[in-house]
Amino acid sequence: MKDQLVLVTGGTGYVGGRIIPRLLEAGYRVRVLVRDPARLQGRSWQDQVEVLQGDVLDPDSLQPALAGVHTAYYLIHSMMAGKDFKSRDQRAARNFSQAAEAGGTDRIIYLGGLGDPDTQLSEHLRSRQETGEVLRKGKVPVLEFRASVIVGAGSLSFEMIRYLTERLPAMICPRWVFTQTQPISIDNILDYLIAGILVPMENSLVVEIGGPEVLCYGDMIEGYAEVRGLRRWIVPVPVLTPRLSSYWVHWVTPIPA
Repeated sequence: MKDQLVLVTGGTGYVGGRIIPRLLEAGYRVRVLVRDPARLQGRSWQDQVEVLQGDVLDPDSLQPALAGVHTAYYLIHSMMAGKDFKSRDQRAARNFSQAAEAGGTDRIIYLGGLGDPDTQLSEHLRSRQETGEVLRKGKVPVLEFRASVIVGAGSLSFEMIRYLTERLPAMICPRWVFTQTQPISIDNILDYLIAGILVPMENSLVVEIGGPEVLCYGDMIEGYAEVRGLRRWIVPVPVLTPRLSSYWVHWVTPIPA
């Protein structure tokens, strides 16, 4: 039923800000939960949605947000929350799951990270999968889409590739530049997320939605350079810690370390 009420968290983020107009176009009623409503100023859809101020770490603010909601999108992860981001992510997911149950929510749709849990995942990717596990421990069914690198104008991954390729003729790269990924376009992500509202669900599901090609960041940098008619050289460095890697990106892109 297209008159169902849908809650979107992470509405100021890359994916959340793009799914809202798609939901409105499809005829859904949309409620947006944000910590700072002022950050929605200037959005073309601002007057077409119900905006509530709240925080997933504040259980009391979640109760009104999830009341009467059919589908709740959980599009939140603590990329820059400090050393305790894992515990914060899990506490936030637990709060959300409990509030969804109390509000009679039919399902939670969560965008997680694609990766083999039996391998050595990064701390943030591991945390995203653990967040999905916490959500699934609740009584509300969870549809978890696990995606790899999301590609689209304005996405973190695309902007990093663009800035690195445009600014550096030769790149001394950390090992993660050669990690295999399955990039997927933002349009495909949105198609999956919206289709998830209509998937028959009795129990939680995990759906992996990696793109058809297996590429590393180095491949994508070379592909971008070819399209732009640029010659670029990539030199791998065997040892570069995650912290130093983040500073390397920060030095040449607008992406914070």
